[in-house]
Amino acid sequence: MKPSNELFKLIKSLTKSEKRFFKLSSALQSGEKNYLKIFDFIEKQPGYDEDELKDEFQHETFIKHLPSEKNHLYRLILKSLRVYYSEQSISSVLKQELKNVEILYNKALYKECEKFVTRAKALARENEEFYYWYELIAWEKRLIEVAFEEGEFGVDLDQLVLEEADVIERLRNLAEYQVIYSKINLIFRSGGFTRNETERQIVADISDYHLIKGKNTALSTRASSMCYYIKGLCAATNRNYEDSFQFFNRTKDILDNNPNIKEDLGQRYVLTLSHLFRCHIDNRQFDEAEKIIDEIRALEGKKGFNSTDISLRILAITYNAEFALYHATGNFSKSKKIAEEIELKEKELEDKIPKEQTILFQYNKAYSYFGNGEYKRALNALNEVLNDNEQRLRQDIYSFARIFNLIIHFELENYEFLEYVIKSTNRYLSKHERDYEIENVVVKNVRKLSKTTTSSQRTEILEKMKHEVDELMKDQQERVILEYFHLPAWIESKLRKTELSQAIKNFELKEV
Repeated sequence: MKPSNELFKLIKSLTKSEKRFFKLSSALQSGEKNYLKIFDFIEKQPGYDEDELKDEFQHETFIKHLPSEKNHLYRLILKSLRVYYSEQSISSVLKQELKNVEILYNKALYKECEKFVTRAKALARENEEFYYWYELIAWEKRLIEVAFEEGEFGVDLDQLVLEEADVIERLRNLAEYQVIYSKINLIFRSGGFTRNETERQIVADISDYHLIKGKNTALSTRASSMCYYIKGLCAATNRNYEDSFQFFNRTKDILDNNPNIKEDLGQRYVLTLSHLFRCHIDNRQFDEAEKIIDEIRALEGKKGFNSTDISLRILAITYNAEFALYHATGNFSKSKKIAEEIELKEKELEDKIPKEQTILFQYNKAYSYFGNGEYKRALNALNEVLNDNEQRLRQDIYSFARIFNLIIHFELENYEFLEYVIKSTNRYLSKHERDYEIENVVVKNVRKLSKTTTSSQRTEILEKMKHEVDELMKDQQERVILEYFHLPAWIESKLRKTELSQAIKNFELKEV
């Protein structure tokens, strides 16, 4: 059996300050610290090699029970991290306070316990930490029982019961929003956009749900931010960027006006900004879009945004945002630089970047190389997407990657191989329920183009294709292809014999 590398991954994930704190904490402990020897050795390894570790400590007694030593070290690191981050968030502070409450209660120090409960409950109320608030009310009720036993009847138990009911109702309300969010998020994460009438009906039902369409239905700031975020996602999945902008902007305002909750919902805040970025791109507000990228990057390291998880999301989201910005403006030279930067980052970060962002990286790299005329390099990057067997996540990318694949093979003049690729693409599209006519138009015309023998025939096909595509671009649903590949500009570049970047810029000038 292959040795587990979980300890190696945990050690490698530690920041310099986290390592320093762990070492300082260990220094306070007495006795022999074999685990530090293991820690120091693994920290220096470029990749985990257990045989190398055993060879290094072959004369040490502890190496005979290495699995238990590794497990002990793993738990010590986690314990150190718990202490290190014990006051980094409101929830972690409240966890500590509840521990203090329990300790004081068990020691029959009821007056002191009551002070901690009162203070912690005020903190939970202020930050809408309903689970902790509910648990603190339970401790209050236990303290009231103690007071009754002492003959003290000054506390209004009925008022406390009403408060408990209110907290439960807010919890239920927030939980219901979470269920609704999960439904719309599934559509967005699986397909990016609504791909057929069935999905559009699901989104319509969510939009029409009483907690979403009603006024004053959210019973807390957290619920309110989630309500508007859900509205924004519903609009975004239907590519209604005008409404999407309004809803996500409202989400941002709610969180900005409640900084403590904003810090606790750091991931939602980052994603809200990323959706606002997409709205600006759709409206061709490229300067505003660039400001959003800067705003997201400025969050890194700040309280609520300083975890490894959010740092990775910020990195991935902003890089993919830069891709989107440069592709929308036809600036493929800058896009290529981003692609090369990312290749270095991916080696450094290995598998830490979320799968969705990794898929986007690969697709965007392919588009960047394509825009620079490096078709073989584009194909290699796109094959990373096509060869992935992901069955659920972002099927929009996988679908349009197959359409993009046809165009790359056409540019590479792989005409004989194209017939096979076209059949494979048709099989894939037939298995997935969708109603984009633009995909059929591309497949049909690339097949015709691959069989032409003269430039005049090719021009005729391209002209007809241009007319079909121009008509389809009047439909907001069909314009979805522009999110992945500027098909009208590509056709124009082939007809006018210009570079794709210039054709995109010409389209932008026409739109202004």
